[in-house]
Formats: sequence, C-alpha cells, structure tokens
Amino acid sequence: MTQLPETETLKLELKQGWLTIWFNQPDNRNALSDALVAELASVLKGVRDDRAVRGITLRGRGGVFCAGADLKNFKENFQASGNREATITMSMGAAEIFDLVNTAPQVVIVLIEGAAMAGGFGLSCCADVVICESGARFAMTETAIGVTPAQISPFVIQKLGYATGRRLMLTAARFDGTQAHELGFADFIADDVPGLEAIEMQLRKQVLGAAPGAVAATKELLGQIAGKPRDEVIRLAAENFADRMVSDEAKEGVASFFEKRKPNWVVKPE
Repeated sequence: MTQLPETETLKLELKQGWLTIWFNQPDNRNALSDALVAELASVLKGVRDDRAVRGITLRGRGGVFCAGADLKNFKENFQASGNREATITMSMGAAEIFDLVNTAPQVVIVLIEGAAMAGGFGLSCCADVVICESGARFAMTETAIGVTPAQISPFVIQKLGYATGRRLMLTAARFDGTQAHELGFADFIADDVPGLEAIEMQLRKQVLGAAPGAVAATKELLGQIAGKPRDEVIRLAAENFADRMVSDEAKEGVASFFEKRKPNWVVKPE
C-alpha cells in the first residue's frame, strides 16, 4: 500500500492510482521555498518505485501554479553573505527536484492556472504533459533581475528546442497561455478550470490503460538515448525491448489481446 509522507507546504491526494500534488503556499504564490522543494523531493522519491502510483499531477492552490524561486531567501541568505560555495550548494540542490520530475517513472502532468514564472516555468518543462489556461501568464524573468536560468536551462531547451529556448531565456520573455501553446510549451489549453480538469481526466484515462512497468521502461529508454550515436541507440532500444518482452506485463498484455479482454492493469472508472 502506498505510504505518503506528512507535508505542510503540499496537499496530497491519491485516488485510483493517481497522485495529485498541490503546491499549498498561496500566500507566497507557491514559490519554490526550501521547505516546498524538500517536501516535493521527499514525495517523489517515496513513490518512485511504487507502480501502484500510475500518474502524478502537479498544480497550485490559490489560482496560481508557481511563482518560481523564493527571492527573499536569495537576498537574505545568499546575497547578504556573499558565500559563493553556499550558493553553488543551493543551486545544485535545486537541480535535484527538476531531475526527479524529469525522470519520474510515472507520467507527470502539470496543470497550470494563473501563472508559472521562472523556476515554476522550468519545473513545468520537466513534465510529460502541460495543460494550461489560455490566459495563464509565463515569464523567463531571470536575466531581467540579473541572474541566469541556470538549472532550468536544459529542461527549457528539452521542451522548446534550442533556438526558441535560447530566445526566451535571453530576452526575459513574457507570454500567455495561448502563446505558450503556439510555442509548443503547452500541450493543451482551456479557457477555465473545468476545461483544464476535463482534459486532465481524459489523459488519466489513457495513462491508466497503459501498463505501468512499460511506461516506466519507456521513460527510462527515452532518457538513455538522448544525444547517443545511432548504433548505441539501436542496442539500447533492443535491450530495453527484450527485457519487456519477457515481463509479466507483456505476457498479460499479449494474452489479453488474444482473449479479447482488458489487461489486469487497466483501472476501472468509479
């Protein structure tokens, strides 16, 4: 049985194999505070090997997804001291949360209301699917305040491509949900929250019809082959496929096809 940790900055909801992680600090627009980042990392690590958790949705309370980094923390704890090594340690620690989302074995959906700024935008780029309000606001504000989008830059490029990602980061770009869809950041858009949730529920249904081990193996393979020479990709893909071929899931999937029934991992709606 899935055991979730106690959290203060996050609200966790687990239903029918789907974990919704709400950023629950609307007073600071769900900024990536040390506490929120630590709790999010704990939750993601806790369910990483749990195939009973089939998918994860990240969203924010208070009508806003995430305002990005906690600038008050930057000013008081890093600029005031001028301690370069402490800043490096902090930045490297922040990288962990982006990697945890990016490499999660489950399908990760980000559902954006209101705004996703800077680090919040970068975190969204780590997800498998992004759904946002047409009027949502986005900004790559780092260069506008004199810093760099350091740890999020690989994921912005991964999501948007080098040329578009480079332009947005260098120009401290601001754009809305409709433009985000045109840029390829938002996979789906809707005009209101019910519309967002309807899209999410349809995606959940699709994911819950897929074998969780196969989803995890596919995501692992995609991470392995990025940037690899073609001959290495062929071998990695073949080994990945061979491992899945003899898995219990694959045997069940093929059997269910010939027996004209749904495989045993399909979650029936309530």
